[in-house]
Amino acid sequence: MKPRRSKILDFFHHSFTSRNHDHPSNNCILMKTTLRHPISTSLALIKLHKSGYLLLFLAILSSLGVFLIGLSPILHCTSSSSDREFEIGAKLVSPAQCNSTTTTTSSTSTSTSISNVNGVPSDEHGDEFDDFWEQPDSLGYAPCLNFSEDWRRLMNKNSTGSRNRFLIAVVSGGLNQQKNQIADAAVMARVLGASLVVPVLAVDSVWGDESEFSDIFDDRHFKNTLRDDVRVVSSLPVKYLRKRPWSPVIEAANIDEQWLRSHYMEPLRKSGVMIVRAFDSKLSKDLSPDLQKLRCKVVFKALKFRDWIEEVGDKLAKRMASGGPYLGLHLRLEKDVWVRTGCSPGLGPRLDSQIDSERASRVGHLKSRFNITSKHERYLAGLCPLNATHVARLLKGLGAPNNTRIYWAGGVPFGGEKALGPLKSMFPNLYNKWDLAKEGELDSMKKRSSVLAAIDYLVCLKSHVFMANHGGNMNRALQGHRAFLGHRKHISPKKKQLVHLFMNATVREKEMESTIRTMHLGSMGSPVLRIMNSGRDVIAYPAPECMCSSSTSPTK
Repeated sequence: MKPRRSKILDFFHHSFTSRNHDHPSNNCILMKTTLRHPISTSLALIKLHKSGYLLLFLAILSSLGVFLIGLSPILHCTSSSSDREFEIGAKLVSPAQCNSTTTTTSSTSTSTSISNVNGVPSDEHGDEFDDFWEQPDSLGYAPCLNFSEDWRRLMNKNSTGSRNRFLIAVVSGGLNQQKNQIADAAVMARVLGASLVVPVLAVDSVWGDESEFSDIFDDRHFKNTLRDDVRVVSSLPVKYLRKRPWSPVIEAANIDEQWLRSHYMEPLRKSGVMIVRAFDSKLSKDLSPDLQKLRCKVVFKALKFRDWIEEVGDKLAKRMASGGPYLGLHLRLEKDVWVRTGCSPGLGPRLDSQIDSERASRVGHLKSRFNITSKHERYLAGLCPLNATHVARLLKGLGAPNNTRIYWAGGVPFGGEKALGPLKSMFPNLYNKWDLAKEGELDSMKKRSSVLAAIDYLVCLKSHVFMANHGGNMNRALQGHRAFLGHRKHISPKKKQLVHLFMNATVREKEMESTIRTMHLGSMGSPVLRIMNSGRDVIAYPAPECMCSSSTSPTK
């Protein structure tokens, strides 16, 4: 009977495991059934064999196994995943994996944990959509802000001079534009051996936020983080308040360290106080490695939002993540965006003509590096924002399931709900900060555009996948910050190629989806070396100056 018993048990084991080879979580359930009492199970089978009912019993068990497979959802062998935390930089775990492994990255900047992530949301297409949430290979890149010995030595040498020279930076524009200018101001102060006075946030005509630096950012953290690199003071010493500050007009572009020293060092030494305004994007993007590290340190570490802003952003991110992974989507569909880009929103003759009239009344408002004024030509050149229809088709082509949870950041779209209609009809789980907030939770921030932008930034920073429908300072800042924290997936739409594809009426749906995936294979957030393309901003491409790797070479 021993050989016969062995064959019976082998057959019993095979009848279940063969059906569940591709479903390890089901194996977990069935192995509990078969192995809980192996001796009593084998004895029962022998007895049934003697009585002639073995075949009937095995048939019933096989049918029961198939029924359980179809009925039971995918289960984890581990404890409830709702108690785990998912961190930026961690590898996303597929729900088909029975053993869950979480890897975390160490970062001392913004809080990056997201709670209650249970894997990819279920969809009728099953594992076909798992690829959408798959994270890029970081190739071993991690934050690396190791300054040279000369950097430290010069800091000690300039400590006396920095107490006699002061730089005041008046930064303008939206939140992320201001952050870039603050980083440049820190570079200027370092090069000129001056103390940096806590920057002044100018009131912008578009944004209209009257917040001061300390209303948005943790000024104490800012000073402490930069204490070994740039001396930061809250205000001018009393004796310098009576002095007339020197306020040069910066007309030159692509300014480097040598230019700053030759043009500004002597006037600053004589005056003692220098005020700089309107210097956005004036500094060279190809500075020395130490100065590039300083820009990264300012933006990714020193410019931490106030604790209460961080808390609001974290709450909304957790609410988004409570149902599974989510996409952060920056939608630039505001009226001002359409006017500035010289493009048509595609919302019908009445609304499109409103944009044309507004643009005609604001001569010179069109902003572009390209000398293209025709709306259609700009569209074909990929210079226009993707509207809601384009975004929906792109996401579908990239494999996003229809039940994808999307957090959209941005201002009120021109055209209201009509502007979002095509996206919401295909992806109904579309939320913004107002949808997620509890009643009255954001009331005090309604007129504080910088605070609202900070909240959007934090929720998008913590998202599992991020995409913007148009370039801009927020897109570049998030691209670099997400890379710095572990190269989280960041989709960079190939707008020029997409618009030509969308205009081709002969392309079938399946072929279009395949083409969209192929054209974006290298645009998913994998490491890209800044030095491979002169003029790239280290804030958007932190490798290799601000990140180190012992792995293979990244994408050029």
